[in-house]
Amino acid sequence: MIEPVVAILMLGFVLLLALDVPIAVSIAMATFLGVLAAGYDPGYLVAMKLANGIDSFPLLAIPFFIVSGLLMGQGGIARRLMDFAAALVGRYPGGLAYVNTLTCMLFGSISGSASAAVSSIGGFMLPEMKRAGYPNALNVSVTVTAATTGLIIPPSNIMIVYSVAAGSVSIAGLFLAGVVPGILMGLAIMSVCFLRARSSGLAAGERISGTVLRQSFVTAVPSLMLVVIVMGGILSGLFSATEAAAVAVAYAFALAVVVYREVTLPDLPRILLNAGITTGVIMLLIGSSQGMAWLLITHNVPQEVSAALLPLADNPIVLMLAINLLLLIVGTFMDMTPAVLIFTPIFLPVMQKLAPLIGLNETEAGLHFGIILITNLCIGLCTPPVGSCLFIGCSVGKISVARVTPTLIPFFIAMIIALLAITFIPVLSLWLPEMFGLTK
Repeated sequence: MIEPVVAILMLGFVLLLALDVPIAVSIAMATFLGVLAAGYDPGYLVAMKLANGIDSFPLLAIPFFIVSGLLMGQGGIARRLMDFAAALVGRYPGGLAYVNTLTCMLFGSISGSASAAVSSIGGFMLPEMKRAGYPNALNVSVTVTAATTGLIIPPSNIMIVYSVAAGSVSIAGLFLAGVVPGILMGLAIMSVCFLRARSSGLAAGERISGTVLRQSFVTAVPSLMLVVIVMGGILSGLFSATEAAAVAVAYAFALAVVVYREVTLPDLPRILLNAGITTGVIMLLIGSSQGMAWLLITHNVPQEVSAALLPLADNPIVLMLAINLLLLIVGTFMDMTPAVLIFTPIFLPVMQKLAPLIGLNETEAGLHFGIILITNLCIGLCTPPVGSCLFIGCSVGKISVARVTPTLIPFFIAMIIALLAITFIPVLSLWLPEMFGLTK
């Protein structure tokens, strides 16, 4: 039976969302009502949990990665990555769809933002694909779905948030765990493009000489080196994830301002202002979500959910399917950051208790569940009613959500197939962390 405090908390949250109140405010107000119903001082407790929720050293990496992503996004990186992707896969039938997917994967991983990938790559690729005769609904569908892969491929801000919510999960381990699943998700999206190219006769691009391919690769290397520097520094122990984010800012600044010269010094105040606004939104989400998570834990919601699901542990396949289904539903109406912070303490204990039955230890279970959770929520970014990537893509492509949605269905199917592979083949997530000794 649901406790009155939890019922008030969840009912208040749902009603506020239905009234279109911003999600961070909805979480804070619903937590305020729940704390009041529990008999505590809501003004003091909500404020304390909000402040304590963002008082975390690893979270310092988020504003740094946001600044580096904005510098990369406005520093000519997207165009250079697109040229490299076009030289690599553009010559095949439906080549521009492959170029779009690969560029979104590369740029999303470098910028750490799916929304930035949709707007930046979409601004280049959508008009180009339309001129080549590709249906606009397909163009938007490819961009929207491919952009989410950058949240799985490191470096990724949402992985830092999950690490904080989980408490004992290595950020370096999560970064490594996301590499293969992110590539697998990109290949799943490309497979739909391949089938569509064969059935619709989509045009192939021009053949590129080896010289042009080498030149485009050389041009793209400085941008791609950001991932190498961040991951290499973390894995070698040269710096922590937070320090790596600061290094990423210095590198992105040098590349965008000094090397490419596409960001000028007068542009920096605007970039920093945008980074500050984005950081403020994320930190408010994190702080308010921590208050709600505390209230749920205090009233034994994770334990009750765990107790309700554990009878399914005799059949791990059914249990994992149930968790995925719940997370897919959550992803359709909740933003990634609060979803990670609220549902990690609910489902992670279930996953850790299930771990011995599927041959994992507790550390491996934390890494594996993190990738499952983030992949589910990435799919949610492409689905109405809250799918931010979907709405940005439709805005950039000048097309309605209703017209794009039918074209998105094959991509959803492919992404869910990839999700199931990630869920039931843990080695996809764990072999790289295991190789670097991060699963013990």
